[in-house]
Amino acid sequence: MKKATPILIAIVIAGFATLAFQNTAHTGSKMPEPEADALWSYITETHNYTNWKFFPGYEGMYPGNSPHGAHLKLYANDVAYEAAKKGEPMPDGAILVKENYGKDKKTLMAITPMYKSAGYNPEAGDWFWAKLGPDGKSLAAGKVDSCIGCHKQMGGGDYVVTEPK
Repeated sequence: MKKATPILIAIVIAGFATLAFQNTAHTGSKMPEPEADALWSYITETHNYTNWKFFPGYEGMYPGNSPHGAHLKLYANDVAYEAAKKGEPMPDGAILVKENYGKDKKTLMAITPMYKSAGYNPEAGDWFWAKLGPDGKSLAAGKVDSCIGCHKQMGGGDYVVTEPK
């Protein structure tokens, strides 16, 4: 049997590194499956979204519109935040989490994340949509027609919609 060459060893190591990096979206940890419970666990336990930055230009609470709450907070994970700052389309692994509050600005009515997962739904920008109760219970999730229709109409080519301030 022949000895492995340093080049062959380097190729094998690079291959393993590539496999380990797949599906991490530059976060350093595995991204969730596009599924409501997995996303909820990711945004509340693995990478708590309340520790993320607000979407650029939407710091803190701001007035909202139907179908979201009367008042909103919009969080972005690192890859989404950086893309938004540069005015670029959202990359694979981007997660935006919108907290939907009632008129009193205190009652959290729902949490509506959108998660870009390559290959999930190419016809709608690969976005996974969810409407979750404050307890994480799924009220709607997946390829939600009402989300897709509204965001397609209002969000241009990347389905990202931010309410005017």
